[in-house]
Parts: sequence; C-alpha cells; structure tokens
Amino acid sequence: QVQLVESGGGLVQAGGSLRLSCATSGSSLRIDTMGWYRQAPGKQRELVAQITRSDIRNYADFVKGRFTISTFRDNAKNTVYLQMSSLEPEDTAVYYCKARSVVGVLPLDYWGQGTQVTVSS
Repeated sequence: QVQLVESGGGLVQAGGSLRLSCATSGSSLRIDTMGWYRQAPGKQRELVAQITRSDIRNYADFVKGRFTISTFRDNAKNTVYLQMSSLEPEDTAVYYCKARSVVGVLPLDYWGQGTQVTVSS
C-alpha cells in the first residue's frame, strides 16, 4: 500500500508563490505517474499537472506557465513537487497528490489527504 504525505500549502497573497511537496512511502511498488489535482468548493476535482516516470510533463491550460512540476526519486521513495508562482485567488483550492502504478494493464491510484492553498486578493 502506497501512502502519500503532502505539505507546503498555506495562505499567500495574490502574485505570491508556494511550493507543494508530496512524498510516497509504505511500498516499493513502482510509481509510473505522479500528479497534482485540485478541488475548489462546489467544483469538481481537476488535474493541475502530472509527470511520468520518463519525465513527460502535462499541465492544465489554466496553469499558463505559472506552475512547474518535478520529481525526485531515491530508491523506493518518490517525491513530487509543484512550484506555484503568480498565484491568483482563483487558485484557491485543496490540492491533492496522486500516484499511479500500472500493474499489467490495471492502473492503481493512490491519493494524499490534500493540502489547502488559499490565495488572498
């Protein structure tokens, strides 16, 4: 079982920056993709950015070059970062980390508990 622990959320003024971190633990299962999602009140959870094991990155259109996703692997531990800059009040949401392992053809998804990001105007 893979556990994900997120950190780095908080309150920031518009135009500011935050760096989110998410570390895996509990299993040596190979992680194929890690990503960040967010969910604002009353809205569906949406993809923010994801990165594959081969370092292919994918960003949501609303990121507009403001966010950067990266990873660090150390043996069985994977850490994914989301560097967020030029934050806007519309970025306020709970940010969730997700890790995916593909076993055969079966995708196994693991989620973190979420970290609150609040951007004040």
